Amino acid sequence: MDPRQAFGLAVRRRRLRLGVSQEELAHRAGMDRTYVSGIERGRRNPTLLVIGRLAAALACDPARLLARPPGGTTRGGANRMESPHALPRPDRRLRRN
Repeated sequence: MDPRQAFGLAVRRRRLRLGVSQEELAHRAGMDRTYVSGIERGRRNPTLLVIGRLAAALACDPARLLARPPGGTTRGGANRMESPHALPRPDRRLRRN
């Protein structure tokens, strides 16, 4: 698993455990909700300062968010973040007729 995805998964799990929305977490951490969303999806590469702000907003130690996910990491997708609201992504390759 990519480190950004592992970090995003840890943030998401902690946020859900606390019952906090992305919007509320973003407000507590002083950042935009879309940035929090990007972090949780593993699309953003947060700086140490951002990691510290998120940890403070989630009332946990930054090391907890940076630890490996339980069960190790596999390439087969066993540890992929899955959202109950996720839609399948369309094929982005250009098709030529």
